[in-house]
Amino acid sequence: MATCSNIESLPNDCVSEILSHTSPLEACRFSLVSRRLGSCADSDTVWRSFLPSDYEDIVSRAVNPFALNFSSYKQLFFALCHPLLIDHGTKSFKLDKCWGKKCYVISARGLSIAWSSDPMIWRWKATPESRFGEAAELRTVNWLEIEGKMRRRVLTANTSYAAYLIMKVSDRAYGLDSAPSEVSIRVGKRVEHRGKAYLGDRNEEKRKMEKLFYGNRAEALRNAAFQEIIRLPRKRDDGWMEIELGDFFSGDEDEDEDDEISICLREVAYQLKGGLLLEGIEIRPKIDLPSS
Repeated sequence: MATCSNIESLPNDCVSEILSHTSPLEACRFSLVSRRLGSCADSDTVWRSFLPSDYEDIVSRAVNPFALNFSSYKQLFFALCHPLLIDHGTKSFKLDKCWGKKCYVISARGLSIAWSSDPMIWRWKATPESRFGEAAELRTVNWLEIEGKMRRRVLTANTSYAAYLIMKVSDRAYGLDSAPSEVSIRVGKRVEHRGKAYLGDRNEEKRKMEKLFYGNRAEALRNAAFQEIIRLPRKRDDGWMEIELGDFFSGDEDEDEDDEISICLREVAYQLKGGLLLEGIEIRPKIDLPSS
C-alpha cells in the first residue's frame, strides 16, 4: 500500500501520465484501488495511449463506422476489443483487451486461393456463423494452395505473433488427413517459419475409407510425416476450428515497415481432397496472460 500512497500524493495529471505507460489490464486494476486513482485511470490521457497510433485510419476503413459512437477513449478502446469489419468486409480487426495489441482476421475472400474462381473446385457459401457472412467450401482438388498477405506496419511493433487457419470440416470430408500440408511464414525476404500441418484428424471409419481409396500410400505418407512435429486442428470458442500455421516477430518500428508478411499453406501430394470450409487466416499476438 505504500506504493499506492506515494502515487496518490501526486497531482492527477502526473498519475494519469504514469498509468499511461502501463497496460489496459494494469489501468483497470489501479481503478479499483481508490476513487481518486479510478478517476485518473479512466482519463482520456491513459486510454488514448493504449490505442494504436493509426486508430483513426482503422476506424475510417470500418464497414459500419457509426457503430463506434463513444464519449471517451476508454469506451472507444473497449469497442475496438470487439471484431470490426474493415476494408469492404475482407478483414476483421480488434484489439487485445489486456495489452492493446492488434489482431486481424483475413477473410477467405481476402486470401489468394488456387482455383477459387472455379465453381467446380470451390463454392462461395453463405455462412451465418462466419463473421464475414460467407466462407469458401472446397468441393474437390488435388492441389491445395492458400496464401494470406499483410504489411508489417499494420501490426503492433515488437510483438510475437502467430497465424492460424480458421476452418471447419464437413461430415463428408475426405483426403484432408491423407498427407500433411506445408506451411510457411515469410517476413520480407526472411523465412520466419516452416512446418507441416494436417487439415483433418481421422477416425476409424475414415481410416477404412482411406485404405479403400488410396491403399497403403496414405499410411506411408502419414508415418513419414509423424517423424516431424505436425500441427493438428483444434476447437475454438467461436465454434470454428483452427490450425496454428507458425509464428513470427513483428520487428522494431525503425525496421522497414513496408515489409510484406506472407502466410502460406500448400498440399501438393496430388491426393484428392474435399469438405473443407475456410473462413480465413487469423493473425494474433502470442501472449501469456498473467495470473489474476
